[in-house]
Amino acid sequence: MVPIGNTLSHPFAVASTADDNNRNTLRWDLTPDQIKNMTESLVQRIKQVYDGIGSLDVEQVSIENTLKALANAKLEYAAQRHVLDFPQYVSACKEVRSASTEADKKLSDFDVETSMREDVFHRVIALQEKQLDNLTPEAKRFLDRLITLGKRNGLHLSKDIQEVIQTLEFHTHKGKDSSVALKSFYLKGGLADSYLNGLEKTEDRRYKVTLAYPHYYPLMKRCHMAETRRKMETAFHSRCKEVNTVILEQLIELRSKVAQLLGFSTHANCVLEMNMAKNTNNVACFLDEFYVKLKPVGIKERKYILALKKRDCAMRGKAFDGQINAWDLPYYMNQVEQVKFAVDKDKLIEYFSLEVVTEGLLSIYQELLGLTFKRVNSAHVWHDNVSLYSVLDTATGEEIGRFYLDLHPREGKYCHAACFGLQPGCLGPDGKRMLPVAAMVANFTKPTKGWPSLLQHHEVETFFHEFGHVMHELCSRTTFSEFSGTLVETDFVEVPSQMLENWVWEKEPLRRMSRHYKDGSPIPDNLLNKLIASRVANTGLMNLRQVVLSKVDQSLHTRSHADTAEVFAKHCQDILGIPATPGTNMTASFSHLAGGYDGQYYGYLWSEVYSMDLFFSRFKKEGIMNPKVGKEYRRVILEAGGSVDGRDMLKTFLGREPCQDAFFQCKGLAKAEGTLNGHH
Repeated sequence: MVPIGNTLSHPFAVASTADDNNRNTLRWDLTPDQIKNMTESLVQRIKQVYDGIGSLDVEQVSIENTLKALANAKLEYAAQRHVLDFPQYVSACKEVRSASTEADKKLSDFDVETSMREDVFHRVIALQEKQLDNLTPEAKRFLDRLITLGKRNGLHLSKDIQEVIQTLEFHTHKGKDSSVALKSFYLKGGLADSYLNGLEKTEDRRYKVTLAYPHYYPLMKRCHMAETRRKMETAFHSRCKEVNTVILEQLIELRSKVAQLLGFSTHANCVLEMNMAKNTNNVACFLDEFYVKLKPVGIKERKYILALKKRDCAMRGKAFDGQINAWDLPYYMNQVEQVKFAVDKDKLIEYFSLEVVTEGLLSIYQELLGLTFKRVNSAHVWHDNVSLYSVLDTATGEEIGRFYLDLHPREGKYCHAACFGLQPGCLGPDGKRMLPVAAMVANFTKPTKGWPSLLQHHEVETFFHEFGHVMHELCSRTTFSEFSGTLVETDFVEVPSQMLENWVWEKEPLRRMSRHYKDGSPIPDNLLNKLIASRVANTGLMNLRQVVLSKVDQSLHTRSHADTAEVFAKHCQDILGIPATPGTNMTASFSHLAGGYDGQYYGYLWSEVYSMDLFFSRFKKEGIMNPKVGKEYRRVILEAGGSVDGRDMLKTFLGREPCQDAFFQCKGLAKAEGTLNGHH
């Protein structure tokens, strides 16, 4: 068994349950001035602690004055920063949002400053050299992590090499993204009135279309005119091509140089050191194994699409060119969904009112994880539409955390769905447990008079997914704030949530989360069966595209320079079997490459594959509402936070090494030959 971080493993103090001082003391009524002053004061206090540690006599370092002092400072910082940086996403007041954005900038700059404290780093090294026998596994992990992070910043290298690294890193800034380029077309055929009515028209009755997602994707999926789609796809994958191609190719060279100065063979290996995958070799093996299993499915799907296209061209009197082009793919994949998996989405939405979904979702989570949620009356919140819940362990009655639900759109609010951790769930300096707090923020349509808030099935899935992150934040019981909640490896962070998405593809939970908003009737069986079957639509091509993007990312970050357009075109042809449009460069607008996912795009597939392993190997086998499996999941995966390696958690829960089989079983591809019949 892997040792799970429990309340008694604190290296410095004996744990007891938290008292009211450690309860939810978060304030959401701060003025812009208060935010500004509190930010400055927080930075000062933490800086003082670092100064104190940095000026210690190297001979005098101890667990108490170095490791404990750092742990306490990190906890104070983590517990107090979110009343300052979270309001930018949710406050109704514009001035508060600006002050919070400003605070976030200051705190982020301060994060960089503290990460570069060479004086503190050398004290931590001195502590490690003392051969400490009495450290718990989690305290040792914390110490090792501090040293690893210091070395990744080059703090162990000579001053002149450090300066070269800092100069190089200063130049690795992001490219530009523009989606405003206008095209105007005569649009006829396939597009919904609701879409066309949202577009501006020109004098000669053309429609103006931008390259923004809400314009681009519906057009690519539905427009019958291949020439219009070709022009759109070419423009879309040429966005900022001139500027960003140069920036990205410079970035690849600079990243490679920094990695080599830090002692890594490639930038990707440097990034992966901190991940579950550990190195590029493991990522390559994972992607290759995945590709081999998917290849036959892709061939089958391409054949089917080609036949659809041939029929379509004959019907429209157009010449058939015998191949699938990049601008054909979204259109015909949408056709496949219509032909093979026709789900009446307009009918389906009537069964998912937000109120019923929320009630069902909360009851499923409570039952599964052995928790009780209680709504807090007249709670202190940032907006009237927000509700606060207290979470109790059903067996002991102990309060283990709190969460906010902020589910409707409003002016100035963050416009996607996300979980925000607001307070870590770890032990305080007094040995008492701090209460973890998180917020689920979403933008589901608002109810109006006589019309409830209705959700599409994919929104129900999003709700389930993000709430899974909330549970991860609240169930974690670590010693250090550094490992609290979702502070796990980047390629593991989505695993717990993606695992829980499976419940919205199963009959029993779907029944619990739905009924018709007018008469309370259940979803008809045929509609439910079609919905569940539609999960395998376009599995081959959609996942092969993810393999392309993952391999492009790995390829660019395992070399010292690259022709990005050529690398993309080669992978597209070899893996997807569809040529990239000449003259385009998709990587120039592939924001993950510049925005923090460099070398890590494989993580989307990686976490989905391993989340399926958890679900199919345990829950599907032993009962998806089996509280024994649910509690074990909570204990092994959620409570551990980042205090244990992701792979070790998976091994403990599965009783073996994780593998890819379950993913293919879920997609109805249990055998490597890949037949497209769903095994649901």
